[in-house]
Amino acid sequence: MVNDPIADLLTRVRNANQRKHKKVLIPYSKVKKEIIDILKNEGYIIDYKITGDKTKKEITIFLKYKGNQKVITGLKRISKPGLRVYSEAEKIPKVLNGYGIGIISTSKGIMTDLKARELNLGGEVMAFIW
Repeated sequence: MVNDPIADLLTRVRNANQRKHKKVLIPYSKVKKEIIDILKNEGYIIDYKITGDKTKKEITIFLKYKGNQKVITGLKRISKPGLRVYSEAEKIPKVLNGYGIGIISTSKGIMTDLKARELNLGGEVMAFIW
């Protein structure tokens, strides 16, 4: 039983990335799939694949490297179950002055910090990735 599935996702990706694994398996959920979609669209991972049946689905994430360098250099969970962090649209923090991305859960779904600012939507600041 995992209390914080998003932190578990980020930790699994971080650990696999540190060991330079080509892929990592993660239990499936819709929220995790949306976060992984963002990672793919922003170029942090190569691709992902959903496998398994209705009772036990898994997501296989294929990590991306440029030569010997890691594409993902850092992941940080911001809003936790014990301390939720919310931000208004104009006060959403920038990650490394725009070199990283923030993942924001808004009323219109999970999106990057840039898109949330563009749509003038605030929400829960879930994680930073750089």
